[in-house]
Amino acid sequence: MRIGELAAQAGMTRDAIRFYEKVGLVTGRRLANGYRDFPPETLAWLQYVRTAQTLGFSLAEIARHGEELREAPDTAEALSALFEEKIQVIDARMAELATLRTELTARVGTGCPLRTADRPALARKRDT
Repeated sequence: MRIGELAAQAGMTRDAIRFYEKVGLVTGRRLANGYRDFPPETLAWLQYVRTAQTLGFSLAEIARHGEELREAPDTAEALSALFEEKIQVIDARMAELATLRTELTARVGTGCPLRTADRPALARKRDT
């Protein structure tokens, strides 16, 4: 299937498919006339990639796990392990954001982003 047809069926641009090819998410071969030709299963894979992105997976994560997912994309065990891993990443990020929020809240109304209500501003170091 040529890139234009694949793009139309996948609901994405040719540039997006070219980018996915560049980062190794899809592979096409070049025909004698220079056109890209993709196997029919590429369409299902692109839909899978889009779903994974919707679930918060980056293209790097999808590429890293791509081979195992292509071999058994609907294996509940493999997907569950990836989902659990992603949940741990999200939980860690949420904890970091909660800490950041607490620190920012402590600085509200102090007039200085480096000062909290219970701690004076950091002294500047001067070269002498």
